Amino acid sequence: MNYTITNGKLTVTARTFGGELTSIKDGNGTEYLWQGNPEYWHGQAPVLFPIVGSLRNKKAVIGGNKTCCMERHGVARKKEFRMARKDDGSVVFSLSADEETKARYPYDFQLETAYVLDGAGVTVQHTVYNPNPAVLPFQIGGHPAFNCPADPAERFEDYEVEFEKPETADCPLMDENGIPQMDRRVSVIKNSRILPMKHELFLKDALIFDRIQSRKVTLRSRKSGKGICVSFPELNYLLIWSSANGGPFVALEPWSGLPTCSDEGDVFEQKRGVFLLPAGEKKVVSYRISVVG
Repeated sequence: MNYTITNGKLTVTARTFGGELTSIKDGNGTEYLWQGNPEYWHGQAPVLFPIVGSLRNKKAVIGGNKTCCMERHGVARKKEFRMARKDDGSVVFSLSADEETKARYPYDFQLETAYVLDGAGVTVQHTVYNPNPAVLPFQIGGHPAFNCPADPAERFEDYEVEFEKPETADCPLMDENGIPQMDRRVSVIKNSRILPMKHELFLKDALIFDRIQSRKVTLRSRKSGKGICVSFPELNYLLIWSSANGGPFVALEPWSGLPTCSDEGDVFEQKRGVFLLPAGEKKVVSYRISVVG
């Protein structure tokens, strides 16, 4: 089921399947969110929980003596959420653990994903509740992809990603199983705020920015100045991705952690960026998407 919220400046649609965004349009009707195309990538903006990226061999030891076994990006993205609340400017979806999720991730949980309009932006807010008598370990992240170009008269190469601060970034390469090789890095940007878009950047999967200072990036057309800004002050990692076959989109992905890395073992709680949520408590993590230009 799709639900639409609007405030005149922005019209946003999200759906209960996966609890994900399906449309972001400005007041002129320009669509900024990638609409999905199986030729390149069928997804749009999946919710990543309780892992981001991949586990080594899809498995990890968790909770001391248990095993979790998950496909890339976890259990939430292909589940049907429930619409919990809605008004003109916000909609909240809810997902609770069931037998299927517990077979792969052996915990009870409740995940709420809210989309809240504010001017020309929408805040994506994830709230994780821990009903277990023990600590709940998890990662969480966003994977929104944006049309590049948003204007059909432009080209992919007319766009750039602008970082909030000057950055020098050596990004770890990912192997064929989605495992970042932390001792194999490629220089992507040197003392600059600007990363020009070109398809060659994504031939080896996503760019992983694990050492940047910026907590805001903007995908912008150099011709029109229009684009999308993603701000993520509560999240420490950013991935930038497009499909290796030249997809007309760019994903800006704020993550709390990383996939299992080459220098890590297979204990879930020891992965980068794992939240350890105490029994009976909740954790709120959010980021914001806004239209610029």
